Amino acid sequence: MSKLRPLFLAALIALCAPAAPAAEPRVLDGVAAAVNDDVITLHELRELTMPLENSLHANFSGKALADHVNDVRTRALNDLIDRQLILQEFRKMKGQIPPHAIDDRVNSIIREEFGGNKPAFMRTIAAQGFTLDRIRKMEEEKIIVQAMRSREVKNEPMLKPGAVEHYYNQHLQDWTTNDEVKLRLLKISHGSKPADNRKLIQEIRDKVIRGADFADLAKVYSEDSTQDKGGDWGWIKHGDLSPEMERAIFNLPTGKVSDVVEMNQAYYLMLVEQKKGGISKPLKELRKEIEARLLQVERQKDQQEWLQRLRKKAYIKIY
Repeated sequence: MSKLRPLFLAALIALCAPAAPAAEPRVLDGVAAAVNDDVITLHELRELTMPLENSLHANFSGKALADHVNDVRTRALNDLIDRQLILQEFRKMKGQIPPHAIDDRVNSIIREEFGGNKPAFMRTIAAQGFTLDRIRKMEEEKIIVQAMRSREVKNEPMLKPGAVEHYYNQHLQDWTTNDEVKLRLLKISHGSKPADNRKLIQEIRDKVIRGADFADLAKVYSEDSTQDKGGDWGWIKHGDLSPEMERAIFNLPTGKVSDVVEMNQAYYLMLVEQKKGGISKPLKELRKEIEARLLQVERQKDQQEWLQRLRKKAYIKIY
């Protein structure tokens, strides 16, 4: 089997609605939303969100789980609505995708993800509950969505004077290496009452902001192994912690407490007491990269404004 096959399966999940895992019982279908004359079914929505929901169930519980699941489903449904509006707009234009363009996309998947082994490709999509016609339809719709989005960015966006410099200064940490921070950390697990414990750690953060000593509070409340040391983790280098934790820590100003960070069935507060070292890439080496990032953001804004216009003209009902 091709080692790249998971990439293809992930693309199916992102593009449309793959079959549910066998262990997941199929629910009765219904309508999640109406978009003009088309409907988005609950089955489509559920299949699209299922991989993320399975991950959430493994990491959250209680109200935190419910909130995250609701957020995932809301975002997924909005994505499906936008996609349907784009496809409808393409049909209004009486647009057509040449069959050879779809052939090229499918052949590219077979070549790049399956080493040119079409029987292996066919076995894989069958195991996932797809037919070749369905894959072709999915690729056609993907081409349409990409083409229509690009079509709406008619002119290259213009960046405001100083935008690159401002972004560089605001995100300097992203291009800084060999720096260290002296860290204190306070941890409270979700426990059986995640909502209550989140409220507790937020109250602790408020006390720190009002002047309470972080170390004293860590000795009282923290469930971390450094509780007796007042949450003292000593000097931390880039790469010592998870990316999510490092983003919260290395972007903190000295002496400031972080927002509540939720991960691994627990809530965290961090305090950076000191910083040292750090070598930052100069702006001249990063200007083109930053410009590309900012231009992409502007293009996405243009596309979102276009989608908002389509939404205003459409009949959309969410059930």
